[in-house]
Amino acid sequence: MRSNMAFLLGLWVLVLSGCVTAGQNFRSDDLSWIVVNKTSQGEIQRVLGEPFRVGVDSGSRTWTYGYYRYRLFGETHTKDLVIEFNKEGKVSSYTFNTSFPEEKADWKYRRAR
Repeated sequence: MRSNMAFLLGLWVLVLSGCVTAGQNFRSDDLSWIVVNKTSQGEIQRVLGEPFRVGVDSGSRTWTYGYYRYRLFGETHTKDLVIEFNKEGKVSSYTFNTSFPEEKADWKYRRAR
């Protein structure tokens, strides 16, 4: 009974706040330190910590760093950094996407390297 009451109370607090976050925020203003065929998995982990998700894409290992802020009222904002590694454990490609307004404005006209 008490655990049901605690669950309902927690759910009510979430509904009232209208905000849920998942993942861990990460610095994304400068990703130039990630160099294809040079940056290792160890370097990525030292800078960004444990990935939010791990997986495989076409046989290559992938790590995803994500931060997701969902709102019941208002805009939801998300950002993802997906890093693909080659067999030697070096970055073979990466993709960054964001819907956070301040980051979108910063990245909108930035040249890819």
